[in-house]
Amino acid sequence: MADAAPPDQTPLRAFWAAFRENRGALAGFVVVMFIVALAILADLVAPYSPTEQFRDAVRAAPMWAEGGSSRFVLGTDSLGRDMLSRLIHGARISLFIGLAVMGVSFVIGVLLGLACVSLGNAVDVAITRLMDLIMAVPSLVLAILVVAVLGPSLTNTIVAVTIVYLPRYVRLVRASALAELGKDYVIAAKVAGVGPWRLMFVTVLPNCLSPLIVQAALGVSDAILEAAALGFLGLGAQPPTAEWGTMLADAREFIRSNPWLVTLPGLAILVTVVSINLAGDGLRDALDPKMRRS
Repeated sequence: MADAAPPDQTPLRAFWAAFRENRGALAGFVVVMFIVALAILADLVAPYSPTEQFRDAVRAAPMWAEGGSSRFVLGTDSLGRDMLSRLIHGARISLFIGLAVMGVSFVIGVLLGLACVSLGNAVDVAITRLMDLIMAVPSLVLAILVVAVLGPSLTNTIVAVTIVYLPRYVRLVRASALAELGKDYVIAAKVAGVGPWRLMFVTVLPNCLSPLIVQAALGVSDAILEAAALGFLGLGAQPPTAEWGTMLADAREFIRSNPWLVTLPGLAILVTVVSINLAGDGLRDALDPKMRRS
């Protein structure tokens, strides 16, 4: 007797099956989830407070280096603060910046992008030219300019990086919505008397979400890098906040004498950004039927 045919896969199971075929994306996803868990549980996982100073152990070496001990697994910084604790709490700050920038950019980008295709040519031209103007300025230069005007702080860092990356979402939503407006299902909805707002948000927007989700995932890593660059320049989160870019800036004068002070936060940024990018690539492949293996 022949075996029964397997039940049809749900969309979620089909997505997961396609995603896990990419080993790099799966590994990146696991690493990202681990970092997220550390960030959420930072107060429980970190052995010390990120601002607690140990004057008897200033610039202590990591446990595996000569002179190191298990008291400070990754050593201490120039003020005697535990590096492991600061890196764990720094994950919370960096991920918060990345997610906040992505969330705000996503929402505003969707609203402006849909406004471009639904409110007439004048609005479209005005918004598009504004986005072109923002994109004409190098991203780091524009972020520095915004922070210089608003003042260096964690909140203003989020505002600056959001302004820098907003055009990506606006242009993507606009292009996707324009491509959808000429399709039969949209024309049928118009003939059926669907109102303009319902047409945009209920009919068109759900079919534009796949590229937006991929852009949002990759945008988190870009925002983390931009915020780290501002922190390194002293324009991001201000001391004693444990932010990876700020930690790099504090340690640059010890790059020869105590290289781990620079290496550890640099590795944290590298591993986080690469992992998010790998997971984002897998997400793109899984959401695009053309990229799935037969």
